[in-house]
Amino acid sequence: MSARIPEDIVENVRKSIDITDVVSEYVQLKKQGRNYFGLCPFHGEQTPSFSVTQEKQIFHCFGCGKGGNVITFLMEIENLSFQDAIKDLASRSGIELPETNDSKQPALTEDNQNVLTAHNWLSKLYHHLLKYTKDGRDGLDYLNTRGISEESINTFQLGYAPTTPGFTAEFLEKKGFHRQFLIKSGFLTLYDNQKVMDRFQGRVIFPIRNHIGKTVAFGGRSINNQEPKYLNSSESDLFHKSKLLYNFDLAKNHIRKSNEAILFEGYMDVIAAYQAGVKNVVATLGTSLTEFQARLLKRYVETVIICYDADQAGIEASYQAAKLLREAGCEVKIASLKDDMDPDSYIARYGVNVFREEILRPSATFIKFYKQFIKKDFNLSSEGERIKYIEKVLHELAMIESSIEREYYLKELSEEFNITLDTLNSELMKYNARRHHKDKRDENRYTNKTIINGEKQKLLPAFHNAERLLLAFMLHDPAVTSRVQKELGASFNIDAHKIIVTHLYAFYEEYEDSDISLFMNKIEDNTLKNLVAEIAMLPLYDTLNEHVLSDCIHTIKLQYEDHASIYDLKKEQKLAEQQNDPIKAAKIAMEILEKEKLKQLK
Repeated sequence: MSARIPEDIVENVRKSIDITDVVSEYVQLKKQGRNYFGLCPFHGEQTPSFSVTQEKQIFHCFGCGKGGNVITFLMEIENLSFQDAIKDLASRSGIELPETNDSKQPALTEDNQNVLTAHNWLSKLYHHLLKYTKDGRDGLDYLNTRGISEESINTFQLGYAPTTPGFTAEFLEKKGFHRQFLIKSGFLTLYDNQKVMDRFQGRVIFPIRNHIGKTVAFGGRSINNQEPKYLNSSESDLFHKSKLLYNFDLAKNHIRKSNEAILFEGYMDVIAAYQAGVKNVVATLGTSLTEFQARLLKRYVETVIICYDADQAGIEASYQAAKLLREAGCEVKIASLKDDMDPDSYIARYGVNVFREEILRPSATFIKFYKQFIKKDFNLSSEGERIKYIEKVLHELAMIESSIEREYYLKELSEEFNITLDTLNSELMKYNARRHHKDKRDENRYTNKTIINGEKQKLLPAFHNAERLLLAFMLHDPAVTSRVQKELGASFNIDAHKIIVTHLYAFYEEYEDSDISLFMNKIEDNTLKNLVAEIAMLPLYDTLNEHVLSDCIHTIKLQYEDHASIYDLKKEQKLAEQQNDPIKAAKIAMEILEKEKLKQLK
């Protein structure tokens, strides 16, 4: 792919982008020392093991092993081809790319590209019908009565699906889409009489966009007593309700800036809040919050305020969402609305300032909400039930990191149930001990004890560590590479290291200076690329000196020579066996055994 865009332009694009800026659009990064750490976007985790170095312009996950430069990251996170990743980065930095033979070829499959195109055409059609036609008047009146402004209608590209039979089918067929494709993709519904109708006929349309702003589905709201009240597009390769959040594309920058996300249940709640100036708002897509969505929010933000409807169903949903968010590592707060209202109607009645000051700002901590939530399950006039209730609250308190918050609620329990603080603290310590034992596996995540792919790394032999250390210095210093090339050549013992060092020799013949991010562009194999990122991230605390360099080279050379010597002995042993000389073969076998024992001691 890279050959289709001149290499000098690829390099210009790569250098124009700071990897931390791109990664921080997807991962909440925190600086620790010289690097940035966050939760890996490529696998589920609660403790950050994903590292980005601004100096080297690379990333590496100590958990799943993925690594690379800014191009690799974008290819992985967005499932893009190399060329499409370059196009994306070029557009961010304002660099014009030359036309290429396949510049118009999408990375998506033809069907998926057609689905995106059809959604784009339909969005424009529905929006036009809503704003400018008599057919859309019912939809526009509905939105006006809900207080939705013209600006919001434009921002969210709200629309209306026509009631005229065959209108949508005819429109899309004129755009070149086959009827069978439209039925298969869920745009049209086929009836027994072989007639088709728009899936969303007569509904107000809410385009559902992915996190980069592409419409991948629709939500349709009934306004004439149709059932169901809300209807979504059917799931597809591009649309999974469990993985998307409504308005995430517009809200993510506001979420990052405020370090807080507000989670709603419905489209109208989001639009009403966004219109009123509360823009760090997202909603689930007609389903309960999922583990995937919780982890997605955690990558961007520390605190999530759950603001669901005030009815019993909303309270139950708030509890389930809070559990998932806490498991993902978020600090959770729960906003409490009044009089069984939803956020949309509350903002309409009381205004955004009251919503901010009386609903969002005093949001309850999870423990406060939890205490009230579980009380309904216990008869607190019964001694046994009271004890069970207190034990459940203590179990949740053990999960709280803040000692101040823990003490605050322990005092509340102490006063409410006339139990001494010492007794409650003693019981809490038991829960903490169990919790710490369970979480012990997360310790030393950034050391040699890091758990990778569920298995503890084995201690590496001396020669293996020497090769890794030497490669790390070679990646940073062409002078070291020059010396190693003269003294070792490709005589490394680990096959992957042999390949990397060969690439390095070629790289420094073409480029004078070290550039790890550029070097990664030269390696096509993803496994090797990940290994280079891992080695490049090794902490090189000591300045390389003659002693360290000579020691590494000597250790590697000895191992290589031992391996060659054993290889030669094995050939002699085989020859002795062929010559029917078992005594000589046995002597050689003993010699091989001794040499292999010595190798293991090195």
